[in-house]
Amino acid sequence: MNLPLKFVSHKIEEYAVQLTYDPRTGRGKFVYNLSLVKNEDLEGAIAIYKDAFKAGVCVSGLVRFIPHGEEVGDFRVPEGRTGIVTVCSSTLDGILMHRGIPVNPIGGGVVEIEQRIPRRFTHLILYEYTTIDPLQVLISQEITSISDVMRKGSGTILANIRECHMEAEHRIGQVMDDLTGSPFTGILDIGLPNTPALGVEVSPQYMGIVALGGTNPMAAIREAGIDVTIHAIKGLLDVETMTEILDY
Repeated sequence: MNLPLKFVSHKIEEYAVQLTYDPRTGRGKFVYNLSLVKNEDLEGAIAIYKDAFKAGVCVSGLVRFIPHGEEVGDFRVPEGRTGIVTVCSSTLDGILMHRGIPVNPIGGGVVEIEQRIPRRFTHLILYEYTTIDPLQVLISQEITSISDVMRKGSGTILANIRECHMEAEHRIGQVMDDLTGSPFTGILDIGLPNTPALGVEVSPQYMGIVALGGTNPMAAIREAGIDVTIHAIKGLLDVETMTEILDY
């Protein structure tokens, strides 16, 4: 039996429906990414992750390390590797949806940062036209300069954008307030209704919300020459299984 192709937009929507994480209580299941590094590279990867978090280019400081041979979801970490579980930014889509805000995920891309201010998308891949996470594709193209953003405040980082109807603007503001002080951060831009968000057009009567990509720290690790394999939008995990990266 041939299964139909599952585009990323459908995958995000499926996980968004199943998500239970509530930033007000700090409990529930969130969408995660899973990355793999060689055991001997783990210490260096942790150091870069800490720097990325301190520089504000991470969706969250929550992390979980999975030793080789152990399973996370339906995946067993291979010999000689350590799994790094991080928060996927598509968690935001689920949070919005569960607050009664219709969400249309648009795509993922690269955003130009100038003196720590997001300027515009320079590349964008639409979710509805790809079966591979756009940020995974863009990381493989080596067109980010996240380490420059971390050190100098200017460069390019990974981000994604979704649109919500303008009638939900008040509810969106409430969600943004709830995210303040929570482990989930990384909102780059909230556009005005009927106005492009960082250069990306939105549908009439909609507004765009741009968030940091959850794989930014992994891209920074890769920029440092460390081999890392990324599996984005991998599944759902309980937030209580996670620990702050600064605790390592």
